[in-house]
Amino acid sequence: MILGVPKEVKDHESRVGITPAGVKALADAGHKVLVETGAGDLSALTDDDYQSAGAEIVGSAHNVWGLAEMIVKVKEPIEKEYGFFREGLVIFTYLHLAPATVLTEKLLAKKVVGIAYETIRDQHGALPLLTPMSEVAGRMSVQVGAAYLEKERGGRGVLLGGVPGVPPAHVCVIGGGIVGINAAKIAMGMGAKVTIVDLNLDRLRELEDIFNGRVSTLASNAYNVAHAVHQADLVIGGVLIPGAAAPKIVTREMVSKMKRGAVIVDVAIDQGGCIETARPTTHSDPAYVVAGVVHYCVTNMPAAVPNTSTLALTNATFPYVMRLAQHGARAAIQSDAGLREGVNAYGGILTCKAVADSQGKAWKPVAEVI
Repeated sequence: MILGVPKEVKDHESRVGITPAGVKALADAGHKVLVETGAGDLSALTDDDYQSAGAEIVGSAHNVWGLAEMIVKVKEPIEKEYGFFREGLVIFTYLHLAPATVLTEKLLAKKVVGIAYETIRDQHGALPLLTPMSEVAGRMSVQVGAAYLEKERGGRGVLLGGVPGVPPAHVCVIGGGIVGINAAKIAMGMGAKVTIVDLNLDRLRELEDIFNGRVSTLASNAYNVAHAVHQADLVIGGVLIPGAAAPKIVTREMVSKMKRGAVIVDVAIDQGGCIETARPTTHSDPAYVVAGVVHYCVTNMPAAVPNTSTLALTNATFPYVMRLAQHGARAAIQSDAGLREGVNAYGGILTCKAVADSQGKAWKPVAEVI
């Protein structure tokens, strides 16, 4: 198979879809890998590294997309890449289609095979390709939140961990999944007071055991959420419904009653956000203020630490890349139930129920399509 690794073009996206180690493994297995010039530079992976591993360095995105049978990316294609779509092309990346109607329609119109990292499941039903970036984003959310609590960035001027004689900041984490648990670890490590809100009582019991009672846990309902965010200096949004738009857990009214200069970091913004006042932002213009509350809603947070993020992501994605290359997309999808969950579009048909429900479109299970 011919695989293409284009340079990411989303604002300040600095990760890359395959590392030189992955290139070598693919080349040793008889596959050809085309890497766009400079694709790995911002992740500290040079063209020489790729070439030494067996890649062919290609000077333009047009040639990478045009010659490859499968494109391996990090982030969803943006408008300037839609013209590269063609029937039968396989795109393996984060797609986050639920809030992206135009991208969905372009994939369907061109009959692209769109396989989304974020909806692939493993044998235990977990989301193995979402986990590493959720870990990074969860940990980063507290670092970012602590920075925006500083007065010069519009925050309340609160030190997250406090000092002797002065209480620490209160961090409220909405969602006790991968993002939430990693955010809580860092917040606790910095000395903050932490509350985790989740709908699943069994999960709250697990978190109580994991943190040995050092975090407060709260059952999610409108009353409890309103009370928790009202007290918080920093709110982390980490709610996920795989493939679907995130539910709006924190309403505009709740935000209006938060402390002036409090900070919201909505990690769920890739799927539309779980804070009603959240809207997608970029690393170029990451924050804005609503009702006196600073909002940080960058859709590709892990791109701020691209070396760590690229290595963590490709550790998880590469076995699937190799499987798709070795067997071809159709056979690999047919033989792997978890990979089938990742197929969002195939042959002009929408094949992900969560995306279809979010957009009011018809869909079919991929097993019926192939």
